[in-house]
Amino acid sequence: MNDMAEPVRDCAFVVVAAGRGERAGAPHEGPKQYRPIGGKAVIRHTLEAILSWSRSGPVVVVIHPDDEALLVNAVAGMAGAARLTIVHGGPTRQHSVLYGLEALIAQEPRYVFIHDAVRPFVTSSFMDGIAGVLDAGAQAALPALAVPDTLKRAESGRIVATVDRAGLYAAQTPQAFVYAPILVAHQKAASAGDFSFTDDAAIAEWGGLDVSLAEGLAGNVKLTVKRDIDLADERLRRTMIADVRCGNGYDVHQLVPGNGVTLCGVFIPHEKALSGHSDADVALHALTDALLATCGAGDIGDHFPPSDPQWKGAASRIFLERAAEIVRERGGTITNADVSIIAERPKVGPHRETMRANMSEFLNISIDRCSVKATTNETIGFVGREEGIAAIATATVIYEGGRS
Repeated sequence: MNDMAEPVRDCAFVVVAAGRGERAGAPHEGPKQYRPIGGKAVIRHTLEAILSWSRSGPVVVVIHPDDEALLVNAVAGMAGAARLTIVHGGPTRQHSVLYGLEALIAQEPRYVFIHDAVRPFVTSSFMDGIAGVLDAGAQAALPALAVPDTLKRAESGRIVATVDRAGLYAAQTPQAFVYAPILVAHQKAASAGDFSFTDDAAIAEWGGLDVSLAEGLAGNVKLTVKRDIDLADERLRRTMIADVRCGNGYDVHQLVPGNGVTLCGVFIPHEKALSGHSDADVALHALTDALLATCGAGDIGDHFPPSDPQWKGAASRIFLERAAEIVRERGGTITNADVSIIAERPKVGPHRETMRANMSEFLNISIDRCSVKATTNETIGFVGREEGIAAIATATVIYEGGRS
């Protein structure tokens, strides 16, 4: 019996991502919410943080109509992406939030969190604190930090007054609300033709809701200008753990009467041959599987089935080069390839450097990253009886992005 209760996902989200981000500069790089920080789009960091929170329910992402392909690309392969609903935004942020809230009507969530896509550093404990304010009976929760700096008022470039900062706070998102009242407040503001509100807490105040403070998060910065994006990228990269993956492969082929064997692309004359649909290069087959293993791409049989006549007698370098291509398509950089050949005969030693050179060429990596070793089976088992040759391979690949 499983005593672990399922999390109560009573907090829906409206993530606002329809802006053009003109203040971020470099328009050729696209809207700032899709620019990379720490190897992933800003919006992906934001959504991953939201989706990983135990109380997050449905998530509506409000985007510009031109950005669907950008969003799809940004969240490709992301855990929980199926929980996202995409809605097109309007001419102002206020329009966009209203469209997002209305997209949740059928689901009637208990709470809704309204969040800027360009605040990617939200944490679960931070959102726990905001939700706790609503759980305590508040209609709205505004995360905010007390203003620490001395404030000045200026006119025409001259200071005219010092503003008392006591009781002043800098607002953040996500701003959280009991769902039904904030939907009504947004709809009333839209009906009144008033689109002057600068945040959702202001609409809540206008609509008569009591807004309570929640503890803000110092690191919950909004990425507004290009310098913000650059600093966020530096911040993430300082805390990244490289995504290093090791894959293993094993293969064996039977020895039959013949005139030689092919190992690591080198034909070695011998009184026997390796039996197989292709050239039966057991070493490259094992290495192909090792590479595919680093990105969960199946095995050699999935990509080059022996039942397919086009692979009859094919050179196994084709298989290895395709596996390397798959790895690179998925953001991988091959850093090491190691093959151990287990055979009584023929001797591998005289051909080792040519084998390493072949691996270097096939994988397009330097030869110092390619290793070939050989051992016998001390006359034990099928290898020892010279009934077959086996190979074990290990590949090391670093993938883009890493993790925090």
